[in-house]
Amino acid sequence: MPRYTAPVDEVLFLLNDVFQIARYDNLPGFADASSDVTAAILGEAAKFCEEVLQPLNQTGDSEGCTRHPDGRVTTPPGFKEAYRRLIEGGWLGLSAPTAYGGQGLPATLTAVVNEFLCSANMAFSMYPGLVQGAVAALLLHGDEQQKATYLPKMISGEWAGTMNLTEPHCGTDLGLLRTKAVKQADGSYRLSGTKIFISGGEQDLTENIVHLVLARIEGAPEGTKGISLFVVPKILVDADGSLGERNGVSCGSIEHKMGIHGNSTCVMNYDNAVGWLVGEENRGLAAMFTMMNEARLGVGIQGLALSEVAYQNAVAYAKERLQGRALSGAKFADKPADPIIVHPDVRRTLMSIRAFNEAARALVLWTALKGDVAHRSEDEAERQAADDHMGLLTPVIKGVLTDRGFANTVAAQQMFGGHGYIAETGMEQFVRDARISMIYEGANGIQALDLVGRKLPRDGGRAVMAFFNEVQTYIAERTDDAVMKAYVAPLATALGHLQQATMWFMQNAIGKPDNAGAGSHDYMHLFGLVALGYMWCRIVEAARGKQAAQGNDGDAQLDAKLVTARFFMERMLPETAVQLARIKAGADAVMSLPAEAF
Repeated sequence: MPRYTAPVDEVLFLLNDVFQIARYDNLPGFADASSDVTAAILGEAAKFCEEVLQPLNQTGDSEGCTRHPDGRVTTPPGFKEAYRRLIEGGWLGLSAPTAYGGQGLPATLTAVVNEFLCSANMAFSMYPGLVQGAVAALLLHGDEQQKATYLPKMISGEWAGTMNLTEPHCGTDLGLLRTKAVKQADGSYRLSGTKIFISGGEQDLTENIVHLVLARIEGAPEGTKGISLFVVPKILVDADGSLGERNGVSCGSIEHKMGIHGNSTCVMNYDNAVGWLVGEENRGLAAMFTMMNEARLGVGIQGLALSEVAYQNAVAYAKERLQGRALSGAKFADKPADPIIVHPDVRRTLMSIRAFNEAARALVLWTALKGDVAHRSEDEAERQAADDHMGLLTPVIKGVLTDRGFANTVAAQQMFGGHGYIAETGMEQFVRDARISMIYEGANGIQALDLVGRKLPRDGGRAVMAFFNEVQTYIAERTDDAVMKAYVAPLATALGHLQQATMWFMQNAIGKPDNAGAGSHDYMHLFGLVALGYMWCRIVEAARGKQAAQGNDGDAQLDAKLVTARFFMERMLPETAVQLARIKAGADAVMSLPAEAF
Protein backbone atom coordinates (compact mmCIF):
# COMPACT_ATOMS: atom_id res chain seq x y z
CA MET A 1 0.00 0.00 0.00
CA PRO A 2 1.57 3.33 -1.03
CA ARG A 3 1.81 6.17 1.46
CA TYR A 4 1.58 9.96 1.29
CA THR A 5 2.37 12.81 3.68
CA ALA A 6 1.50 16.31 2.49
CA PRO A 7 4.62 18.56 2.56
CA VAL A 8 3.03 21.24 4.74
CA ASP A 9 6.29 22.37 6.35
CA GLU A 10 7.95 22.68 2.95
CA VAL A 11 5.14 24.90 1.69
CA LEU A 12 5.15 27.09 4.80
CA PHE A 13 8.91 27.58 4.47
CA LEU A 14 8.45 28.72 0.87
CA LEU A 15 5.54 31.02 1.63
CA ASN A 16 6.95 32.58 4.78
CA ASP A 17 10.72 32.51 4.32
CA VAL A 18 11.41 32.41 0.59
CA PHE A 19 8.60 34.55 -0.80
CA GLN A 20 7.66 36.39 2.42
CA ILE A 21 3.95 36.23 1.70
CA ALA A 22 3.22 38.84 4.36
CA ARG A 23 4.52 41.46 1.89
CA TYR A 24 1.36 40.88 -0.14
CA ASP A 25 -1.00 41.91 2.65
CA ASN A 26 -1.98 45.00 0.65
CA LEU A 27 -3.80 42.72 -1.81
CA PRO A 28 -7.42 41.69 -1.15
CA GLY A 29 -7.67 38.42 0.76
CA PHE A 30 -4.04 38.22 1.86
CA ALA A 31 -4.51 39.94 5.21
CA ASP A 32 -7.04 37.22 6.06
CA ALA A 33 -4.42 34.56 5.36
CA SER A 34 -2.07 35.16 8.27
CA SER A 35 0.69 32.65 8.89
CA ASP A 36 -1.38 30.94 11.60
CA VAL A 37 -4.48 30.79 9.42
CA THR A 38 -2.49 29.49 6.46
CA ALA A 39 -0.86 26.81 8.59
CA ALA A 40 -4.26 25.73 9.92
CA ILE A 41 -5.80 25.60 6.43
CA LEU A 42 -2.95 23.57 4.99
CA GLY A 43 -2.96 21.27 8.00
CA GLU A 44 -6.64 20.49 7.48
CA ALA A 45 -6.12 20.02 3.75
CA ALA A 46 -3.27 17.60 4.48
CA LYS A 47 -5.44 15.63 6.90
CA PHE A 48 -8.27 15.34 4.34
CA CYS A 49 -5.89 14.23 1.58
CA GLU A 50 -3.96 11.74 3.71
CA GLU A 51 -6.91 10.19 5.54
CA VAL A 52 -9.77 10.40 3.03
CA LEU A 53 -8.42 10.63 -0.53
CA GLN A 54 -5.18 8.65 -0.49
CA PRO A 55 -6.84 5.41 0.70
CA LEU A 56 -9.22 5.65 -2.28
CA ASN A 57 -6.48 6.02 -4.89
CA GLN A 58 -5.71 2.38 -5.60
CA THR A 59 -9.31 1.20 -5.28
CA GLY A 60 -10.47 4.00 -7.57
CA ASP A 61 -7.91 2.88 -10.12
CA SER A 62 -8.96 -0.77 -9.98
CA GLU A 63 -12.72 -0.13 -9.87
CA GLY A 64 -12.88 2.76 -12.35
CA CYS A 65 -16.06 4.48 -13.47
CA THR A 66 -19.13 2.74 -14.86
CA ARG A 67 -21.45 3.93 -17.61
CA HIS A 68 -24.98 2.53 -17.35
CA PRO A 69 -27.31 1.81 -20.31
CA ASP A 70 -29.28 4.99 -19.67
CA GLY A 71 -26.11 7.12 -19.94
CA ARG A 72 -25.60 7.61 -16.21
CA VAL A 73 -22.06 7.31 -14.87
CA THR A 74 -21.11 6.20 -11.39
CA THR A 75 -17.71 6.96 -9.90
CA PRO A 76 -15.67 4.42 -7.88
CA PRO A 77 -16.82 3.44 -4.39
CA GLY A 78 -16.02 6.09 -1.82
CA PHE A 79 -15.68 8.96 -4.29
CA LYS A 80 -19.17 10.33 -3.71
CA GLU A 81 -18.74 10.49 0.07
CA ALA A 82 -15.25 12.00 -0.32
CA TYR A 83 -16.65 14.67 -2.65
CA ARG A 84 -19.37 15.47 -0.12
CA ARG A 85 -16.70 15.99 2.52
CA LEU A 86 -14.69 18.12 0.08
CA ILE A 87 -17.52 20.57 -0.47
CA GLU A 88 -18.53 20.57 3.19
CA GLY A 89 -14.99 21.69 3.96
CA GLY A 90 -15.36 24.62 1.56
CA TRP A 91 -12.27 23.64 -0.41
CA LEU A 92 -13.71 24.53 -3.81
CA GLY A 93 -14.43 28.10 -2.78
CA LEU A 94 -11.19 28.73 -0.92
CA SER A 95 -10.03 31.55 -3.22
CA ALA A 96 -13.26 32.27 -5.10
CA PRO A 97 -14.86 35.74 -4.79
CA THR A 98 -16.92 36.30 -1.67
CA ALA A 99 -19.64 37.87 -3.84
CA TYR A 100 -20.49 34.38 -5.10
CA GLY A 101 -20.00 32.47 -1.85
CA GLY A 102 -16.25 31.94 -1.90
CA GLN A 103 -13.80 32.72 0.88
CA GLY A 104 -11.74 35.18 -1.15
CA LEU A 105 -8.40 33.88 0.11
CA PRO A 106 -5.28 33.98 -2.10
CA ALA A 107 -5.38 31.71 -5.13
CA THR A 108 -1.87 30.67 -4.10
CA LEU A 109 -3.43 28.62 -1.29
CA THR A 110 -5.66 26.86 -3.79
CA ALA A 111 -2.56 25.93 -5.81
CA VAL A 112 -1.05 24.36 -2.70
CA VAL A 113 -4.22 22.44 -1.84
CA ASN A 114 -4.43 21.23 -5.45
CA GLU A 115 -0.95 19.73 -5.15
CA PHE A 116 -1.98 17.86 -2.01
CA LEU A 117 -5.22 16.64 -3.63
CA CYS A 118 -3.42 15.40 -6.71
CA SER A 119 -0.64 13.62 -4.84
CA ALA A 120 -3.25 11.82 -2.77
CA ASN A 121 -5.60 10.94 -5.62
CA MET A 122 -5.06 12.45 -9.05
CA ALA A 123 -8.20 11.01 -10.63
CA PHE A 124 -10.40 12.42 -7.87
CA SER A 125 -8.65 15.80 -7.89
CA MET A 126 -9.62 16.37 -11.51
CA TYR A 127 -13.31 16.75 -10.64
CA PRO A 128 -12.90 19.87 -8.47
CA GLY A 129 -9.94 21.07 -10.56
CA LEU A 130 -12.08 21.49 -13.67
CA VAL A 131 -14.71 23.37 -11.70
CA GLN A 132 -12.10 25.97 -10.77
CA GLY A 133 -11.20 26.50 -14.42
CA ALA A 134 -14.84 26.85 -15.46
CA VAL A 135 -15.44 29.35 -12.66
CA ALA A 136 -12.46 31.42 -13.86
CA ALA A 137 -13.81 31.53 -17.41
CA LEU A 138 -17.31 32.57 -16.34
CA LEU A 139 -15.96 35.21 -13.96
CA LEU A 140 -14.07 36.92 -16.77
CA HIS A 141 -16.37 36.37 -19.72
CA GLY A 142 -19.86 35.50 -18.47
CA ASP A 143 -22.62 38.10 -18.24
CA GLU A 144 -24.19 39.03 -14.91
CA GLN A 145 -27.09 36.62 -15.31
CA GLN A 146 -24.76 33.73 -16.11
CA LYS A 147 -22.59 34.53 -13.11
CA ALA A 148 -25.59 34.75 -10.79
CA THR A 149 -27.08 31.53 -12.16
CA TYR A 150 -24.03 29.28 -12.13
CA LEU A 151 -21.19 30.60 -9.98
CA PRO A 152 -22.67 30.24 -6.46
CA LYS A 153 -23.58 26.59 -7.07
CA MET A 154 -20.24 25.81 -8.73
CA ILE A 155 -18.21 27.52 -6.02
CA SER A 156 -20.13 25.69 -3.30
CA GLY A 157 -19.44 22.41 -5.12
CA GLU A 158 -23.10 21.57 -5.63
CA TRP A 159 -22.60 21.80 -9.40
CA ALA A 160 -19.55 20.76 -11.38
CA GLY A 161 -18.00 22.20 -14.53
CA THR A 162 -16.25 20.88 -17.64
CA MET A 163 -14.35 22.12 -20.67
CA ASN A 164 -15.45 20.76 -24.08
CA LEU A 165 -12.94 21.41 -26.86
CA THR A 166 -11.72 18.25 -28.54
CA GLU A 167 -13.65 16.42 -31.26
CA PRO A 168 -12.87 13.04 -32.86
CA HIS A 169 -11.22 14.71 -35.87
CA CYS A 170 -9.53 17.69 -34.18
CA GLY A 171 -7.55 18.33 -31.04
CA THR A 172 -4.95 21.08 -31.09
CA ASP A 173 -6.26 22.50 -34.39
CA LEU A 174 -9.60 23.69 -33.06
CA GLY A 175 -10.28 25.59 -36.26
CA LEU A 176 -11.49 22.25 -37.67
CA LEU A 177 -14.25 21.73 -35.10
CA ARG A 178 -17.74 20.89 -36.39
CA THR A 179 -20.04 21.24 -33.37
CA LYS A 180 -22.82 23.53 -34.59
CA ALA A 181 -24.79 26.20 -32.75
CA VAL A 182 -28.09 27.54 -34.13
CA LYS A 183 -29.44 30.77 -32.70
CA GLN A 184 -33.03 30.77 -31.39
CA ALA A 185 -35.58 33.56 -31.23
CA ASP A 186 -35.17 33.87 -27.43
CA GLY A 187 -31.42 34.48 -27.72
CA SER A 188 -30.39 30.95 -26.74
CA TYR A 189 -28.68 28.48 -29.07
CA ARG A 190 -29.17 24.86 -29.97
CA LEU A 191 -25.93 22.86 -30.06
CA SER A 192 -25.33 19.61 -31.93
CA GLY A 193 -22.10 17.65 -32.18
CA THR A 194 -19.74 15.27 -30.41
CA LYS A 195 -16.91 16.06 -28.03
CA ILE A 196 -14.35 13.54 -26.79
CA PHE A 197 -11.89 13.22 -23.89
CA ILE A 198 -14.18 15.26 -21.61
CA SER A 199 -12.94 14.84 -18.05
CA GLY A 200 -15.83 14.59 -15.60
CA GLY A 201 -18.31 14.87 -18.48
CA GLU A 202 -20.81 12.75 -16.56
CA GLN A 203 -20.64 11.61 -12.92
CA ASP A 204 -22.74 11.02 -9.81
CA LEU A 205 -20.94 13.50 -7.53
CA THR A 206 -23.04 16.60 -8.22
CA GLU A 207 -26.65 17.29 -9.10
CA ASN A 208 -25.74 19.32 -12.17
CA ILE A 209 -22.78 19.78 -14.52
CA VAL A 210 -22.12 23.08 -16.28
CA HIS A 211 -20.45 22.36 -19.61
CA LEU A 212 -18.45 25.08 -21.35
CA VAL A 213 -18.53 24.15 -25.03
CA LEU A 214 -16.77 25.47 -28.12
CA ALA A 215 -18.98 25.47 -31.21
CA ARG A 216 -19.45 27.27 -34.51
CA ILE A 217 -22.53 29.43 -35.01
CA GLU A 218 -24.30 28.88 -38.32
CA GLY A 219 -22.73 31.13 -40.93
CA ALA A 220 -19.63 31.90 -38.84
CA PRO A 221 -16.23 32.16 -40.56
CA GLU A 222 -14.18 29.02 -41.01
CA GLY A 223 -11.16 28.36 -38.80
CA THR A 224 -10.49 29.65 -35.33
CA LYS A 225 -12.00 33.06 -36.10
CA GLY A 226 -15.46 31.51 -36.21
CA ILE A 227 -15.48 29.73 -32.84
CA SER A 228 -17.79 30.77 -30.00
CA LEU A 229 -18.08 29.63 -26.38
CA PHE A 230 -21.35 28.46 -24.84
CA VAL A 231 -22.53 27.47 -21.39
CA VAL A 232 -24.61 24.28 -21.66
CA PRO A 233 -25.92 22.86 -18.37
CA LYS A 234 -26.64 19.15 -18.05
CA ILE A 235 -29.95 20.08 -16.42
CA LEU A 236 -31.62 23.33 -17.39
CA VAL A 237 -32.01 25.94 -14.66
CA ASP A 238 -35.43 27.55 -14.16
CA ALA A 239 -35.90 31.26 -13.59
CA ASP A 240 -36.08 30.78 -9.81
CA GLY A 241 -32.72 28.95 -9.79
CA SER A 242 -34.19 25.48 -9.33
CA LEU A 243 -33.34 22.60 -11.62
CA GLY A 244 -35.73 21.92 -14.48
CA GLU A 245 -35.66 19.59 -17.47
CA ARG A 246 -32.77 17.43 -18.62
CA ASN A 247 -30.87 19.09 -21.47
CA GLY A 248 -29.94 17.40 -24.74
CA VAL A 249 -26.46 16.42 -23.61
CA SER A 250 -25.42 12.89 -22.70
CA CYS A 251 -22.45 10.60 -22.20
CA GLY A 252 -22.10 8.27 -25.18
CA SER A 253 -19.28 6.23 -23.63
CA ILE A 254 -16.37 6.29 -21.22
CA GLU A 255 -12.89 6.20 -22.72
CA HIS A 256 -10.81 3.11 -21.89
CA LYS A 257 -7.49 4.68 -20.98
CA MET A 258 -4.04 4.06 -19.56
CA GLY A 259 -4.54 5.75 -16.21
CA ILE A 260 -6.70 8.11 -14.11
CA HIS A 261 -9.36 5.39 -14.13
CA GLY A 262 -11.24 7.03 -11.27
CA ASN A 263 -12.04 10.03 -13.45
CA SER A 264 -14.84 9.68 -15.97
CA THR A 265 -13.34 10.67 -19.31
CA CYS A 266 -16.37 10.82 -21.57
CA VAL A 267 -17.54 11.03 -25.13
CA MET A 268 -20.24 13.72 -24.93
CA ASN A 269 -23.09 13.94 -27.41
CA TYR A 270 -24.90 17.26 -27.90
CA ASP A 271 -28.28 16.66 -29.51
CA ASN A 272 -30.05 19.98 -30.01
CA ALA A 273 -28.88 20.96 -26.52
CA VAL A 274 -29.82 24.39 -25.19
CA GLY A 275 -26.88 26.71 -24.57
CA TRP A 276 -26.12 30.39 -24.10
CA LEU A 277 -23.31 32.41 -25.62
CA VAL A 278 -20.48 33.33 -23.25
CA GLY A 279 -18.84 36.60 -24.27
CA GLU A 280 -18.90 37.71 -27.89
CA GLU A 281 -19.73 35.73 -31.02
CA ASN A 282 -16.67 34.25 -32.73
CA ARG A 283 -14.47 35.15 -29.75
CA GLY A 284 -14.84 31.83 -27.97
CA LEU A 285 -11.27 30.67 -28.29
CA ALA A 286 -9.97 33.73 -26.45
CA ALA A 287 -12.52 33.15 -23.69
CA MET A 288 -11.70 29.45 -23.47
CA PHE A 289 -7.99 30.23 -23.13
CA THR A 290 -8.79 31.72 -19.74
CA MET A 291 -9.90 28.29 -18.65
CA MET A 292 -7.08 26.55 -20.52
CA ASN A 293 -4.40 28.67 -18.84
CA GLU A 294 -5.89 27.84 -15.44
CA ALA A 295 -5.96 24.19 -16.45
CA ARG A 296 -2.39 24.22 -17.78
CA LEU A 297 -1.03 25.57 -14.52
CA GLY A 298 -3.08 22.93 -12.73
CA VAL A 299 -1.62 20.21 -14.94
CA GLY A 300 1.89 21.45 -14.18
CA ILE A 301 1.02 21.01 -10.51
CA GLN A 302 -0.06 17.44 -11.32
CA GLY A 303 3.45 16.71 -12.64
CA LEU A 304 4.96 17.98 -9.39
CA ALA A 305 2.36 16.20 -7.25
CA LEU A 306 2.95 12.75 -8.72
CA SER A 307 6.70 13.27 -8.62
CA GLU A 308 6.36 14.07 -4.91
CA VAL A 309 4.25 11.07 -3.94
CA ALA A 310 6.40 8.73 -6.06
CA TYR A 311 9.52 10.14 -4.37
CA GLN A 312 8.11 9.63 -0.88
CA ASN A 313 7.39 5.98 -1.58
CA ALA A 314 10.73 5.39 -3.28
CA VAL A 315 12.60 6.85 -0.30
CA ALA A 316 10.66 4.68 2.15
CA TYR A 317 11.42 1.57 0.10
CA ALA A 318 15.11 2.46 -0.29
CA LYS A 319 15.45 2.69 3.48
CA GLU A 320 13.74 -0.67 4.01
CA ARG A 321 14.90 -2.87 1.12
CA LEU A 322 18.02 -4.91 1.96
CA GLN A 323 20.27 -5.76 -0.97
CA GLY A 324 24.04 -5.97 -1.30
CA ARG A 325 26.66 -4.11 0.67
CA ALA A 326 27.86 -0.54 0.35
CA LEU A 327 30.87 -0.15 -1.97
CA SER A 328 32.81 1.38 0.91
CA GLY A 329 32.03 -1.49 3.28
CA ALA A 330 29.03 -2.77 5.22
CA LYS A 331 27.00 -0.02 6.89
CA PHE A 332 24.62 -2.33 8.76
CA ALA A 333 26.82 -5.24 9.79
CA ASP A 334 24.11 -6.65 12.03
CA LYS A 335 21.87 -7.22 9.02
CA PRO A 336 22.27 -9.73 6.18
CA ALA A 337 22.59 -6.83 3.71
CA ASP A 338 22.52 -3.05 3.65
CA PRO A 339 19.41 -1.07 2.67
CA ILE A 340 19.74 0.07 -0.91
CA ILE A 341 19.89 3.74 0.08
CA VAL A 342 23.61 3.24 0.77
CA HIS A 343 24.30 2.84 -2.97
CA PRO A 344 25.43 5.95 -4.89
CA ASP A 345 23.20 5.33 -7.91
CA VAL A 346 20.14 4.99 -5.71
CA ARG A 347 21.03 8.26 -4.02
CA ARG A 348 21.64 9.92 -7.39
CA THR A 349 18.14 8.94 -8.47
CA LEU A 350 16.48 10.07 -5.25
CA MET A 351 18.44 13.32 -5.11
CA SER A 352 17.49 14.13 -8.71
CA ILE A 353 13.80 13.75 -7.89
CA ARG A 354 14.09 15.67 -4.63
CA ALA A 355 16.04 18.52 -6.21
CA PHE A 356 13.35 18.87 -8.86
CA ASN A 357 10.43 18.66 -6.44
CA GLU A 358 11.59 21.37 -4.06
CA ALA A 359 12.48 23.86 -6.80
CA ALA A 360 9.38 23.03 -8.86
CA ARG A 361 7.16 23.70 -5.86
CA ALA A 362 8.85 27.07 -5.42
CA LEU A 363 8.33 27.87 -9.11
CA VAL A 364 4.63 27.03 -8.82
CA LEU A 365 4.16 29.20 -5.74
CA TRP A 366 6.16 32.09 -7.20
CA THR A 367 3.95 32.01 -10.28
CA ALA A 368 0.76 31.57 -8.24
CA LEU A 369 1.65 34.69 -6.27
CA LYS A 370 2.16 36.54 -9.56
CA GLY A 371 -1.32 35.37 -10.54
CA ASP A 372 -2.76 36.86 -7.37
CA VAL A 373 -1.01 40.14 -8.14
CA ALA A 374 -2.33 40.11 -11.71
CA HIS A 375 -5.91 39.65 -10.52
CA ARG A 376 -5.93 41.64 -7.28
CA SER A 377 -3.44 44.53 -7.44
CA GLU A 378 -4.70 48.07 -7.96
CA ASP A 379 -1.38 49.06 -9.57
CA GLU A 380 -1.65 48.75 -13.35
CA ALA A 381 2.11 48.35 -13.85
CA GLU A 382 2.22 45.58 -11.22
CA ARG A 383 -0.69 43.81 -12.86
CA GLN A 384 0.91 44.00 -16.30
CA ALA A 385 4.27 42.70 -15.07
CA ALA A 386 2.58 39.85 -13.22
CA ASP A 387 0.44 38.99 -16.23
CA ASP A 388 3.56 38.97 -18.42
CA HIS A 389 5.17 36.53 -15.98
CA MET A 390 2.13 34.26 -16.06
CA GLY A 391 2.01 34.21 -19.85
CA LEU A 392 5.71 33.43 -20.14
CA LEU A 393 5.89 30.79 -17.41
CA THR A 394 2.63 28.93 -18.11
CA PRO A 395 4.05 26.78 -20.96
CA VAL A 396 7.28 26.23 -18.99
CA ILE A 397 5.43 25.04 -15.90
CA LYS A 398 3.06 22.86 -17.88
CA GLY A 399 5.68 21.35 -20.17
CA VAL A 400 8.74 21.02 -17.93
CA LEU A 401 6.98 19.97 -14.74
CA THR A 402 4.97 17.26 -16.47
CA ASP A 403 7.87 15.95 -18.60
CA ARG A 404 10.15 15.73 -15.58
CA GLY A 405 7.33 14.69 -13.27
CA PHE A 406 6.59 11.66 -15.43
CA ALA A 407 10.28 10.81 -15.75
CA ASN A 408 10.55 11.00 -11.97
CA THR A 409 7.68 8.55 -11.43
CA VAL A 410 9.49 6.13 -13.74
CA ALA A 411 12.76 6.66 -11.84
CA ALA A 412 10.98 6.14 -8.52
CA GLN A 413 9.38 2.97 -9.87
CA GLN A 414 12.87 1.75 -10.80
CA MET A 415 13.87 1.88 -7.13
CA PHE A 416 11.48 -0.99 -6.46
CA GLY A 417 12.92 -3.27 -9.14
CA GLY A 418 10.38 -5.91 -10.10
CA HIS A 419 8.13 -4.90 -7.21
CA GLY A 420 7.61 -1.56 -8.92
CA TYR A 421 6.09 -3.27 -11.94
CA ILE A 422 3.30 -4.97 -10.03
CA ALA A 423 0.17 -3.21 -8.85
CA GLU A 424 0.53 -3.93 -5.15
CA THR A 425 3.14 -1.25 -4.45
CA GLY A 426 1.19 1.43 -6.34
CA MET A 427 4.22 2.68 -8.26
CA GLU A 428 2.98 1.58 -11.68
CA GLN A 429 -0.22 3.56 -11.08
CA PHE A 430 1.77 6.73 -10.47
CA VAL A 431 3.52 6.16 -13.81
CA ARG A 432 0.26 5.56 -15.66
CA ASP A 433 -1.51 8.50 -14.05
CA ALA A 434 1.40 10.88 -14.66
CA ARG A 435 1.59 10.06 -18.36
CA ILE A 436 -1.57 11.95 -19.29
CA SER A 437 -0.25 15.21 -17.86
CA MET A 438 2.20 15.47 -20.76
CA ILE A 439 -0.64 15.17 -23.26
CA TYR A 440 -3.82 16.96 -22.24
CA GLU A 441 -4.46 20.70 -22.02
CA GLY A 442 -2.06 21.13 -24.93
CA ALA A 443 0.58 18.45 -25.54
CA ASN A 444 4.04 19.45 -24.39
CA GLY A 445 5.34 19.90 -27.91
CA ILE A 446 2.64 22.55 -28.34
CA GLN A 447 3.70 24.19 -25.07
CA ALA A 448 7.26 24.45 -26.38
CA LEU A 449 6.07 25.99 -29.67
CA ASP A 450 3.85 28.40 -27.76
CA LEU A 451 6.81 29.51 -25.66
CA VAL A 452 9.16 30.05 -28.60
CA GLY A 453 6.69 31.20 -31.24
CA ARG A 454 4.28 33.34 -29.22
CA LYS A 455 5.51 34.13 -25.73
CA LEU A 456 9.10 35.18 -26.53
CA PRO A 457 8.25 37.80 -29.21
CA ARG A 458 5.07 39.08 -27.54
CA ASP A 459 5.14 42.82 -26.82
CA GLY A 460 8.63 43.10 -28.24
CA GLY A 461 10.01 40.49 -25.85
CA ARG A 462 8.93 42.46 -22.77
CA ALA A 463 8.22 39.40 -20.59
CA VAL A 464 11.40 37.47 -21.32
CA MET A 465 13.56 40.57 -20.92
CA ALA A 466 11.96 41.22 -17.53
CA PHE A 467 12.80 37.64 -16.53
CA PHE A 468 16.39 38.00 -17.71
CA ASN A 469 16.77 41.31 -15.87
CA GLU A 470 15.40 39.92 -12.62
CA VAL A 471 17.72 36.92 -12.60
CA GLN A 472 20.74 38.95 -13.75
CA THR A 473 20.17 41.52 -11.03
CA TYR A 474 19.79 38.81 -8.40
CA ILE A 475 23.09 37.21 -9.47
CA ALA A 476 24.98 40.51 -9.62
CA GLU A 477 23.92 41.49 -6.12
CA ARG A 478 25.29 38.25 -4.64
CA THR A 479 28.53 37.61 -6.47
CA ASP A 480 30.57 38.98 -3.56
CA ASP A 481 28.96 36.59 -1.10
CA ALA A 482 31.44 33.71 -0.81
CA VAL A 483 28.76 31.15 0.10
CA MET A 484 26.14 32.28 -2.41
CA LYS A 485 28.74 32.42 -5.19
CA ALA A 486 28.77 28.62 -5.26
CA TYR A 487 25.11 28.76 -6.28
CA VAL A 488 24.80 31.95 -8.34
CA ALA A 489 27.88 31.24 -10.50
CA PRO A 490 26.35 28.08 -12.06
CA LEU A 491 23.07 29.96 -12.44
CA ALA A 492 24.90 32.76 -14.28
CA THR A 493 26.36 30.21 -16.71
CA ALA A 494 22.95 28.64 -17.33
CA LEU A 495 21.32 32.03 -17.79
CA GLY A 496 23.98 32.84 -20.36
CA HIS A 497 23.04 29.68 -22.24
CA LEU A 498 19.38 30.71 -22.20
CA GLN A 499 20.21 34.18 -23.48
CA GLN A 500 22.39 32.74 -26.24
CA ALA A 501 19.60 30.40 -27.27
CA THR A 502 17.12 33.27 -27.34
CA MET A 503 19.45 35.36 -29.49
CA TRP A 504 20.08 32.40 -31.81
CA PHE A 505 16.36 32.11 -32.45
CA MET A 506 16.14 35.82 -33.20
CA GLN A 507 18.92 35.48 -35.76
CA ASN A 508 18.05 32.12 -37.29
CA ALA A 509 14.36 31.38 -36.86
CA ILE A 510 12.64 34.38 -38.42
CA GLY A 511 13.71 33.44 -41.94
CA LYS A 512 13.62 29.71 -41.23
CA PRO A 513 10.80 28.88 -38.79
CA ASP A 514 11.76 25.19 -38.69
CA ASN A 515 14.79 26.21 -36.62
CA ALA A 516 12.41 27.41 -33.92
CA GLY A 517 10.34 24.25 -34.12
CA ALA A 518 13.37 21.96 -33.99
CA GLY A 519 14.80 23.73 -30.95
CA SER A 520 11.62 24.50 -29.05
CA HIS A 521 11.61 21.41 -26.83
CA ASP A 522 15.19 21.97 -25.71
CA TYR A 523 14.55 25.68 -25.24
CA MET A 524 11.55 25.00 -22.99
CA HIS A 525 13.62 22.67 -20.81
CA LEU A 526 16.60 25.03 -20.83
CA PHE A 527 14.27 27.78 -19.63
CA GLY A 528 12.85 25.44 -17.02
CA LEU A 529 16.28 24.58 -15.63
CA VAL A 530 17.22 28.25 -15.35
CA ALA A 531 13.94 29.00 -13.57
CA LEU A 532 14.47 26.05 -11.20
CA GLY A 533 18.05 27.16 -10.59
CA TYR A 534 16.83 30.64 -9.71
CA MET A 535 14.37 29.12 -7.27
CA TRP A 536 17.16 27.09 -5.67
CA CYS A 537 19.23 30.22 -5.13
CA ARG A 538 16.32 31.89 -3.40
CA ILE A 539 15.70 28.79 -1.29
CA VAL A 540 19.36 28.68 -0.24
CA GLU A 541 19.35 32.35 0.70
CA ALA A 542 16.21 31.91 2.79
CA ALA A 543 17.60 28.79 4.48
CA ARG A 544 20.81 30.59 5.39
CA GLY A 545 18.83 33.53 6.71
CA LYS A 546 16.72 31.25 8.85
CA GLN A 547 19.80 29.49 10.19
CA ALA A 548 21.33 32.82 11.13
CA ALA A 549 18.13 34.00 12.80
CA GLN A 550 17.88 30.80 14.81
CA GLY A 551 21.55 30.93 15.74
CA ASN A 552 21.69 27.28 14.84
CA ASP A 553 23.79 25.95 11.98
CA GLY A 554 22.79 22.39 12.81
CA ASP A 555 19.18 22.41 11.59
CA ALA A 556 19.05 19.15 9.62
CA GLN A 557 16.24 20.24 7.29
CA LEU A 558 17.90 23.51 6.37
CA ASP A 559 21.27 21.82 5.95
CA ALA A 560 19.62 19.31 3.62
CA LYS A 561 18.37 22.14 1.43
CA LEU A 562 21.89 23.50 1.01
CA VAL A 563 23.17 20.07 0.02
CA THR A 564 20.26 19.44 -2.36
CA ALA A 565 20.82 22.83 -3.98
CA ARG A 566 24.48 21.99 -4.50
CA PHE A 567 23.47 18.69 -6.10
CA PHE A 568 21.16 20.55 -8.48
CA MET A 569 23.87 23.04 -9.45
CA GLU A 570 26.51 20.33 -9.97
CA ARG A 571 24.48 17.51 -11.50
CA MET A 572 21.35 18.93 -13.14
CA LEU A 573 21.85 22.56 -14.15
CA PRO A 574 24.81 21.76 -16.47
CA GLU A 575 22.31 20.12 -18.85
CA THR A 576 21.70 23.63 -20.23
CA ALA A 577 24.96 23.40 -22.20
CA VAL A 578 23.72 20.32 -24.06
CA GLN A 579 20.36 21.92 -24.72
CA LEU A 580 22.04 25.02 -26.15
CA ALA A 581 24.16 22.85 -28.47
CA ARG A 582 21.05 21.08 -29.75
CA ILE A 583 19.26 24.37 -30.39
CA LYS A 584 22.23 25.76 -32.32
CA ALA A 585 22.34 22.60 -34.46
CA GLY A 586 19.25 23.93 -36.20
CA ALA A 587 16.65 22.04 -38.19
CA ASP A 588 18.64 20.59 -41.11
CA ALA A 589 19.15 17.08 -39.73
CA VAL A 590 15.64 17.09 -38.29
CA MET A 591 13.88 18.06 -41.52
CA SER A 592 16.08 16.63 -44.29
CA LEU A 593 14.60 13.14 -44.63
CA PRO A 594 11.58 12.90 -46.94
CA ALA A 595 8.45 11.55 -45.24
CA GLU A 596 8.61 8.25 -47.13
CA ALA A 597 12.07 7.56 -45.65
CA PHE A 598 10.63 7.15 -42.17
